Amino acid sequence: MTTGLHSPAAFAPPRRPSPTCGMQVGAVAAGAGSPWGGEGKEGHSGRPSGRAGCGAMDKLKRVLSGRDAEEPSGLAEVIDATSLGWGTRVKGFIACFAIGCLCSILGSCLLWIPKKGLVLFAVFYTLGNIASIGSTMFLMGPVKQLKRMFEPTRLIATIVMLLCLILTLCSAFWWRKAGLALLFCILQFFAMAWYSISFIPYARDAVKKCVSVCLS
Repeated sequence: MTTGLHSPAAFAPPRRPSPTCGMQVGAVAAGAGSPWGGEGKEGHSGRPSGRAGCGAMDKLKRVLSGRDAEEPSGLAEVIDATSLGWGTRVKGFIACFAIGCLCSILGSCLLWIPKKGLVLFAVFYTLGNIASIGSTMFLMGPVKQLKRMFEPTRLIATIVMLLCLILTLCSAFWWRKAGLALLFCILQFFAMAWYSISFIPYARDAVKKCVSVCLS
């Protein structure tokens, strides 16, 4: 018959409490490996281990903040696009876009002025479109904006749009042809619309289908 001193339980090391999340993160930083690798392996209790929970929480925080190293979100690309602060870029975008809308509205009001109303409309409408295009550069940055403008999917729309902008101003100031300026304004509108919907998935396909149904 064995006594308490000779029983296996007497020589068993005392049980230590499981480390907390912070202790496990420190152990990982110090090189203490784990067979589970932070993959959320369940233990005997049926709940994820502390280390797996910490890894999942850190992953969730990185994804929600838009700074996940493996899959950078669009917000992270926008934030890293320029050296300006986020608040400054938003203010610049709002101010530039507001100027563009104001110019377009002002041009529509000046359209009814005798003789020079059509020319003034063409000029202010063109300046409004230029300001609207420039406003997005505050968010993406000028280099990324130019790259996206000249991508194959919107290359033709961009060229036609920029060409119509230039020709509208030439018709108003150089050639002094009000009718020609109005024509380029109309082409400018359609080119700008086709360029803008290229950023919306499947929008162009929907427009093409609607046009084909209307013409059939």
